Amino acid sequence: MKPILATMLAGAALLAAPVANARHRDTPEQQLAKLLDGRVAGKPVDCISLDRAGSSQIIDGKAIVYTLGNTLYVNQPRGGAEQLDDNSILVTNTFGSQLCSIDTVRLIDRNSYFPRGFVSLGEFVPYTKPKKSN
Repeated sequence: MKPILATMLAGAALLAAPVANARHRDTPEQQLAKLLDGRVAGKPVDCISLDRAGSSQIIDGKAIVYTLGNTLYVNQPRGGAEQLDDNSILVTNTFGSQLCSIDTVRLIDRNSYFPRGFVSLGEFVPYTKPKKSN
């Protein structure tokens, strides 16, 4: 009887292992807070210069963060933000060299390359690291 009980306990432990090892994923608010840690918000702007943009990062269901030099510009879309996730490719059609709060960004599925919708951009809030005082 003891070997059967030991086998059952071992089986139960194996079944529970994936739950115990499940990777914790931060909420979108926590992800954004970590990204902006140590930075100070500036006055929102309507446009950013695309030719200075280094990269962009999606915060699932919440925001798009654009990196321009040492400044992070956070855009919380006015519409469609719930469609944003890691599986989205951002496609922008701009007129000129700026991305503005009146623009829309199309979303393409990274795996199938099918359109997924779009987001209507809001204002861009700059976040910078405060200058160290001597």
